[in-house]
Amino acid sequence: MPTSRFLAAPIMAAVLLAPALAAQADFAAPEGPVLLTVTGVPDAATPDGMVQLDREALAAMAGDEFTTSTIWTDGPQTFTGVSLHDLMAALGIDDAEMIIATAVNDYSVEIPASDAQDSTGPIVALTQNGAPMSRRGNGPLWIVYPYDSDPEWQTEQTYSRSIWQLDRLEVVGDTQ
Repeated sequence: MPTSRFLAAPIMAAVLLAPALAAQADFAAPEGPVLLTVTGVPDAATPDGMVQLDREALAAMAGDEFTTSTIWTDGPQTFTGVSLHDLMAALGIDDAEMIIATAVNDYSVEIPASDAQDSTGPIVALTQNGAPMSRRGNGPLWIVYPYDSDPEWQTEQTYSRSIWQLDRLEVVGDTQ
């Protein structure tokens, strides 16, 4: 029956494209000011794989919180946000080599993807001590590691990756 063969191709295409379309649907165009632009997202609808996220989208993913001291603040601070691991997973990034994090002043750092291998690593912090961070207060986004949880995080290298006033991430390497 030739008709069934012609129907099979569109159905198969829909089945194969459904995950990519679902990933794109999860990140609708931001309604508020864009806080974070991520490029290199494999299933994004733009040629450079760009996804833009506002506070609402980031807050919907945020569920990670820890209290730690930092070399930039006095006393322990409580940070809440989305783990870098969970953010990459939400964007459909299964594997990457490097994440280039850039601040509003174009300062950038390279974060090895291995830092984001599980949810016990760094977070993209949205709040500090329960309050949103202003640009003057290292915000609105700050990549913070749980420094006090493991001596591995108490190194100059880790401190250098703790970029504040974050506004861009570029995922580099194999992201499929």
